[in-house]
Order: sequence, then C-alpha cells, then structure tokens
Amino acid sequence: MTISEQTLDRAVAEGILSVEQANRLRALEASEFSDAVNEDRQDDEKLRFIGGFGDIFVTLGIGLFLGSVAYFVQASFGTALMWTVTAALSWLLAEFFTRKRRMALPSIALVLSFVGAAFAAATFAIETVFPTGRPSWLPEDALAFLQDAKGWMIASGALGAMGLAALHYWRFRVPITIAAGAATACAAVIALSVTLAPDLTLYLRSALVIVCGVAVFLLAMRYDMADTERLTRKTDIAFWLHLLAAPLIVQPLMFGFLGGVSDLDSQRATGILAIFLALGLVAIIIDRRAFLVSALAYAGFAFGTLIQRSGIQEQATPATLLALGVFVLAISAFWRPLRHAALRLLPESLTRRLPHPLASKTT
Repeated sequence: MTISEQTLDRAVAEGILSVEQANRLRALEASEFSDAVNEDRQDDEKLRFIGGFGDIFVTLGIGLFLGSVAYFVQASFGTALMWTVTAALSWLLAEFFTRKRRMALPSIALVLSFVGAAFAAATFAIETVFPTGRPSWLPEDALAFLQDAKGWMIASGALGAMGLAALHYWRFRVPITIAAGAATACAAVIALSVTLAPDLTLYLRSALVIVCGVAVFLLAMRYDMADTERLTRKTDIAFWLHLLAAPLIVQPLMFGFLGGVSDLDSQRATGILAIFLALGLVAIIIDRRAFLVSALAYAGFAFGTLIQRSGIQEQATPATLLALGVFVLAISAFWRPLRHAALRLLPESLTRRLPHPLASKTT
C-alpha cells in the first residue's frame, strides 16, 4: 500500500505525524525509489522483445500466412517472384502490426522476412538480367577478374537489401533493422572479397570476417555510448548489433585460427578457454552477454577435452555440463561486483562513456 501526499498532509494536520516525521517518510520513499531505479538501470539487459502472448499469436499467424503464400507463388510463378511477393507482403503487414499496433515480436519477424526476401529477390533479379555474370554490351573480357560471377551478384543483392533495410528503418524504426542492414553489408563485403580474390587462405577469410565483426561491434558501441543509461531505442539497436557481432568474431576465431572443436588437443583447448575468458572480460566491461553466449559451446568442448585428457572418460560430459552451469550461474550472480572490479582498473575517462556508468562507483 502506498500512502499519498494528501494522506501525509492530513496526518500532519490531525496531529498523527509531526512535520519532521512526514518529511522523513518522504525522504525514505524517495531514497527507495531512487535505489530501485538505479537497480533496474544497472541490472540485466532489458529487451523490448515481446509485449504479451498476443505478440506470439500474431507472429505465428504471420509465419503461416507468408509461408503458405510463398509456396503458392513459387508453384505458379517461380522463385524470383516468390521472394518479391514475400518482401512486399512483409512491408504491408508491417504497416499495420508495426506502424499502427506497435507489436514487438511481429515487428522483428517482419523485419527479418522483409530483409531476407529483399536480399533473395535482388539477387535473383540481377541473375535474371545478367545470366552470364556480365552485361551483354560489355566485351567478354571486361569483367574477367570476376572468376565467380555469382559472387558479385550476391554482393549486389546484399547492397540492394541494405538500401531497402535503410528505407524500412526510416519508415518503421524497428531497432533490429540496423543489425539486419549491417548483416547484408557484411555479406556484400565478404562475397565481393571472395569473388575478387578466390584464392584467399582460410586464415585471411577468417580475418576478413573478424574485421566485419569488429566493425559491427564498434557500431554497437557507438549506440551504447550514446545511451549509457539504456533508456532509449539506441540501446535496443546496440543489443541486436552486439548479437550480430559476437558470432562474426567468435566463429572465425575458433574455426579459422584454432581449427574448430574436432580432435582437440590440450594446447588448442587451453587456447579456446583463454579466448573465452578474454571475451568474457569484454562482455563484463561493456555489460553485454552476447559474446559469452556465442563462445559458451566452444568453452564446453574445450573444458570437456581437458577433463578427458586428465583421465576422466565416463563422467566427462556431465562434469562439463555441471561446470558450464556453475559458471553461468556464478557469473550471473556476481555480474555487478565483477563489473565494479573491472571498471576500477580502467581510466575514468573511458568508464563514464560505457553503459551503466554508475556501476563503476562503489555503492
């Protein structure tokens, strides 16, 4: 039960409370409210992901509707038109469920279906116009450096989808749209690079993907540092960008430079765990858990390998799962103290620009 200001004033007028007691009550209430606000702002990443079960119901309907329409259009008119119709319907549905109804989960689903369908439609359209990989009016050797013509088609389709994603964000302002556009930009860069240099080694391709991931990460941090209290749409944009950046950085690190998780030896397993801990430190400092989630499975394989190398065979899997569970629970329980400790080691000029700057102070 909350006592209103009018009730406090009446209590003072009738002699139930003194003026000093009433003011102390007000100060206590204001202090508790401030602590609750600070607790909420510094705690877990808040996701504007779902507004209610109605969001799930509508998203299910969107999936059924778009899927069935796509099936009939493809059966009657072909794949290229199927993607075009899917993109168009996704936009039209967004006019109602996103722009008018402001439904979170359906909006996310419609963004993904629109950008994905737009990418496929643009790629098919380019392939239809230039079936040989080059315009007919160009000399045969004009694009000879493109050894794989489909590479530049994919890159062009991705750039087209990126432009349409920008238009979609201008119209609907759905936070995940920025990440979808960034994904198409990364796809364009990778496809074009592989096309221009098909003989790239695995290490160079992995490095290229990491560069894309770092670029997305820096963009995410720009949005994060523009909203350190995580109160506006910018924090949602940053969340989806971090979710994209994490696998772009983690996957090539693990596969390109450490050879993945097959036939692990103790040295590679130790390297994976070292990378996992480094990524975990970055996650704690920036107060984002995407890197930990992306690398958690690799850490499990590496830890399981070390357990097996130690002579424990039968209990290796349950022991690994137990260790991962303990780690996740422990880091969740002590997330804020760990941030306190990590941020104290950084310059104040940097910590005050990071999300939740109050977490760098002793409370």
